[in-house]
Amino acid sequence: MASQESPAEGQSYFQILRSMAMIGGSSMVNVGFSIVRNKAMAVLLGPAGVGQMGLYTSIVDLAQALAGVGVQASGVRQIAEAAGTGDADRIARTATALRRTSVVLGVIGALLLAALARPVANLTFGDFQHTAGVTMLSLAIFFQLIAGGQLALVQGMRDIANLAWINVLSGFCATVATIALVYVFGTAGIAPSIVVSAFAMLCISWWFSRRLQVARPAMSTRGLGEEIASLMKLGFVFMTSSLLMFGASYTIRLIVLHNDGVAAAGLYQAAWALGGLYAGFILQAMGADFYPRLTAIATDHVACNRLVNEQTQISLLLAGPGVIATLTLAPLAMWLFYSPEFHPAAAILRWICLGMMLRIVSWPMGFIMLAKGTRAVFFWAEVAATFVHVGLAWLLVAYVGPIGAGMAFFGLYVWHTGLVYVVARRLTDFRWSSANYRLGIIFLAAAGFVFLATLILPAWQAMTLGGLATLLSSYYSLRSLFSLLPASALPLPIRAFSRSP
Repeated sequence: MASQESPAEGQSYFQILRSMAMIGGSSMVNVGFSIVRNKAMAVLLGPAGVGQMGLYTSIVDLAQALAGVGVQASGVRQIAEAAGTGDADRIARTATALRRTSVVLGVIGALLLAALARPVANLTFGDFQHTAGVTMLSLAIFFQLIAGGQLALVQGMRDIANLAWINVLSGFCATVATIALVYVFGTAGIAPSIVVSAFAMLCISWWFSRRLQVARPAMSTRGLGEEIASLMKLGFVFMTSSLLMFGASYTIRLIVLHNDGVAAAGLYQAAWALGGLYAGFILQAMGADFYPRLTAIATDHVACNRLVNEQTQISLLLAGPGVIATLTLAPLAMWLFYSPEFHPAAAILRWICLGMMLRIVSWPMGFIMLAKGTRAVFFWAEVAATFVHVGLAWLLVAYVGPIGAGMAFFGLYVWHTGLVYVVARRLTDFRWSSANYRLGIIFLAAAGFVFLATLILPAWQAMTLGGLATLLSSYYSLRSLFSLLPASALPLPIRAFSRSP
């Protein structure tokens, strides 16, 4: 297990792991907040209340994606690209345009959702009783879009420490607001809790972004218009991607709701939330640090491919044991995070876990399209993914119930991983490294074995085998991670542990 990497490569692995540790650490704290928040929602409101929260959240996500026009994501790319060249003036111009545009888009988005609240409520819930709640969500759109402009600056500048603090403080505020308002007002407190959480995000992101002290350049109306146009061109593609992703999520929840009722939608929402908890910190770290780094070297195909392989390797080593553990402990996780009423969601969660393992593999390659700014390729890949996801859910939920939504997610990433690999090959001549081939086979085989064991064997036998697989994969991952890092970064006991016997 001795490291075969050069010192420079070892430092690159160390930087990836350091950034993921910071973002991941903040995400793990948020996992703790999520446990408390989800448990409170489950106990106070039951599956129906959790389902309503999921539908409200889907409305906010979809409206934000539409009204935001992808400006936050394009702003991250523009600022990261400028930071890669050290162009302080360009950073300042992009940041100014980004902030002003975010305010305007926030106002437009809030007004549109408020105006369309009645038909949106009827489409989502089949009645007009939730119109007031949907109208209130327009404030969350306003706050989140303005906060998005602040977050794009922090992320584009790769200020990972402050980004981690924003995540932690926002999660804490969301937890306090949700529990307090739902405890006092019941289901009527769900919409206000989303609004208060969004306002807290705005205040926290503003506080940390102002500490970057980006200059305010003197910009003419024409210059400002050119910067906004540059943001909007790429932003439109990002908006379409977000719209398709959140639209698919919203549509699948409606499919489950209309086929099996609001309680079934709550089961799917619970499984979805848990399925993304562990993998989420890795995916979030990719967007926070890996994406800006990749953007800065996107024209160098060799360096680009090396960084994608390094990110994939670290991500698999970190995610593999966690996904296997979630597969093993799915029923226990449902009881711990929610309540015994949510036990049927364990089967949905296991299918989502399999999809998450493939998502970890495919996302680093997908960022190649974003970093290189290939708008048309990225757009059509997202359109195809949406049709596959929704189409599979529509077919499967009708036959097997809510579990079909989890199966559809897994099917999506079986297809999408192959597609993204082909696209990456064409763009940068990307190929997986031998180490990633090996890791992919090991972890996918282990996850598949544990999944099949849960279907075939009695619960205690499946849990025993899953626990053993979790321990072995954790040991292997730790040894592998330590062997990739430069020896100077490791304490002496860990150096001895990482050496071959």
